Amino acid sequence: METLTAFIPARGGSKGIPNKNIKEFAGKPLIVHSIEYALNCSQIDEVVVSTDDDKIIKIARKAGARIVNRPPELSTDSATTESAIHHFVNKFNKKPDILVLLQPTSPYRPKGSLENAISHFTENGFDSLLSIIPTHRFFWRVKDDQTTYAEYDYLNRPHRQDLKQEDVRYMENGSLYIFTRRHFDKTGNRLGGKIGYVEWPEEYSLEIDTPLDFDILEKLFLSNSDK
Repeated sequence: METLTAFIPARGGSKGIPNKNIKEFAGKPLIVHSIEYALNCSQIDEVVVSTDDDKIIKIARKAGARIVNRPPELSTDSATTESAIHHFVNKFNKKPDILVLLQPTSPYRPKGSLENAISHFTENGFDSLLSIIPTHRFFWRVKDDQTTYAEYDYLNRPHRQDLKQEDVRYMENGSLYIFTRRHFDKTGNRLGGKIGYVEWPEEYSLEIDTPLDFDILEKLFLSNSDK
């Protein structure tokens, strides 16, 4: 039987929003929403929070997560999430077969989505998987000579309902990643190999980076909490 671990990285040194990961969001510390999202999934064997912060440790442990103390050199602004995953995977003899990476700054996720994503991942033999959001916006690129060009036919601007499937763009929303430990050991990256996806509605595209993001997402979260 394969073991699945939910991994939640949470540094203490947030500059845009001080103590962002434990700031109260919809009645609970922000990180608790991701911990409970994982704990409520029957396929998850363990929820791990990697952090360098004593306050996060206390809150995450109370919420039911196992703590991995992240060293200072892996907790800087330039440190990558992959470095924290590598630290966790190599810290213990008992290693998970599959890791589910959840970003605490993306607490708004569809109900039942984790169960569906894990089933989709295992049934199709993917090496990695991510959550994506369709976007129907019209994109432009800027060139070095101060001109710009469109990535769509603006002379025949399509209506949203008339867009063909191949013309729809998808955005990585940063909320959910699933990957095998074997793949991560080989590549050192959360993505690669045979990559699968789960598509979520556009409303799940938001993540918290600024105070405005926090306020907007909290209102959206509360307005849909009973649905």
